[in-house]
Amino acid sequence: MKIKWFIFVFLFGVSWLQAEPFQLKSPELTSVKLIANEQVFNGFGCSGNNVSPSLSWTGLPKDTKSIALTVYDPDAPTGSGWWHWVVFNLPSTTTSIPANAGNLEKNLLPKDAIQSRTDFGTSGYGGPCPPKGHKPHRYYFTVYALKDKIPADQNSSGALIGFYINQLKIGEAQILAKYGR
Repeated sequence: MKIKWFIFVFLFGVSWLQAEPFQLKSPELTSVKLIANEQVFNGFGCSGNNVSPSLSWTGLPKDTKSIALTVYDPDAPTGSGWWHWVVFNLPSTTTSIPANAGNLEKNLLPKDAIQSRTDFGTSGYGGPCPPKGHKPHRYYFTVYALKDKIPADQNSSGALIGFYINQLKIGEAQILAKYGR
């Protein structure tokens, strides 16, 4: 009986000590329905509102020193995908960003956060806008826990920031959403 009790206590204790999983959530994004017009780009033939969704995350790894966030479309007909939003050097204490944080004029991100150049040629959020007639594209909204800050500025490309992210990441959480027209 003592052995069974010991095993129960040990297994319960181990499960209690396990870290919370790293998760990303957004009330505006779901894998079940297409991205709403509120988040769609306004330009390139699209007429959305270009409002970045609100995002929140939990379970950051304990050694996180900074956070990065990207929105990437691997289905864009470019041969290399499309960077829709690139944010880095968010403080490790950040657990959420509000809707429209990708609008540079609103200053809704923490002070040290940097929004660098997207494939639209500008900084800030650029919503989905795949070519007409394409099947719905996949948009990966990903938050990264990093072991250090990224040594780059707002003129850096999504590809360069992606390189740094892959060198520094200690965890990631993702939402896959789709949009087509």
